[in-house]
Amino acid sequence: MFSKQPAVINIIGGFLFLFSCTATKPTQKMENKAIISTTQPPVKVPVQSPQADVFLENLLQQYPRYFDSILKSRSPWNVQVIYTQVNRAADGTPSLEQHAFNVDTAKYFYPASTVKLPVVLLALQRLNELKQKGIDKNTTMLTETAQNWQTAVYNDPTAPDGRPTIAQYIKKILMVSDNDAYNRLYEFLGQEYINDQLHKKGYADAQILHHLEVVLTEAQNRQTNPVRFLDNSNALLYEQPARNNMVQYAHRNDLLAKGYYKGDQLIKEPMNFSKKNRISLPDLHNILISLVFPDKVEPSQCFNITDEDKQFVLKYMSQFPTESISPPYAADTVNYWPAYGKKILFGSAKGKLPENIRIFNKEGDAWGHLVDIAYVVDFKNKIEFFLSAVIYCNSDGILNDDKYDYETIGLPFMKNLGQVIYDYELKRERKKSPDLSPFIFKYDK
Repeated sequence: MFSKQPAVINIIGGFLFLFSCTATKPTQKMENKAIISTTQPPVKVPVQSPQADVFLENLLQQYPRYFDSILKSRSPWNVQVIYTQVNRAADGTPSLEQHAFNVDTAKYFYPASTVKLPVVLLALQRLNELKQKGIDKNTTMLTETAQNWQTAVYNDPTAPDGRPTIAQYIKKILMVSDNDAYNRLYEFLGQEYINDQLHKKGYADAQILHHLEVVLTEAQNRQTNPVRFLDNSNALLYEQPARNNMVQYAHRNDLLAKGYYKGDQLIKEPMNFSKKNRISLPDLHNILISLVFPDKVEPSQCFNITDEDKQFVLKYMSQFPTESISPPYAADTVNYWPAYGKKILFGSAKGKLPENIRIFNKEGDAWGHLVDIAYVVDFKNKIEFFLSAVIYCNSDGILNDDKYDYETIGLPFMKNLGQVIYDYELKRERKKSPDLSPFIFKYDK
């Protein structure tokens, strides 16, 4: 099950369930418990020491020109990496072998747009719960207002027919990480449903608490808009009232940096992120695995989506904006390029990408953090692997000053990390080559 490297042991207690379907099982399974209506701190699963995974440690040390500063600054830069090998049995059944570097679920990082992936999956799950109402992801969804600070949405100019739908929002989220589209799904689901479902699925430390890009108070983020679903003749199919989440979540004390700007004023103390979104890298990594290989996680960890939903998500996770007719991103090559949002392996590259490689991922960048959670496939060389990483790129220690080290530290790290793991996969012996045809999609263009 685990690597034959002698020190690759007990990577993270919360990971162990991933291997429940493999030949060898851990003798003791760690379970996360949902945290609802409590003021106590979340229970942390045991975490490996940063030096415990000899495999990744040794691999990164072989490339000092890329990773010397990363290895030396792993703690202040909060560098965390999870790499999962996929090995196929003779019948093609996958088994997973996990490696981690410096992963610490107790150490906070701002997850930025990566929270959009679980919200997308929960939106599809919620639609399946409401299917008796005659609605699905292609049904017109109108967002209304119950408060004067809320935003109504009655049309979507990116859709061919102008109708706002869950499907179109998901496309925009997965291809270009559209914040407004995320906000519409957040309002459809509501804060309580999002967190309750994630906790029930075992992601007990997750807290998805707010809209993105718009500044709202904690109380305002607890309130979500009323929505209406209409059929093609504009008849009402389902109406959902405005909601106000009264659940109190676990108290946190997540502080970052040594100072931050509030307007033009420099506040010389750490910024408090305790009311901002939180989700660990292992949880994000596991959520992606649950989408790609749902039989590799506990059934309770899976999202209640159909196979068609799964294919829809995977298609638009991997489709380049330059291939998209609807939304019309292909017509805007100035703002969107093939590797837009593909930080792992491609970094800041803007040229043509190899035709044999597809990356099924969700990335994010904000407050000096770069995060990417990816499943990488090479159809020509029969390669597949999962790779997730986060790095904090803020060498001056000041937040909100627009002086982050994305270009000089973060993006080169993501590109180099992806390339080193990819090169390792090229050389790694496999008993069975994978059939990757389920991951081949017909894109818009």
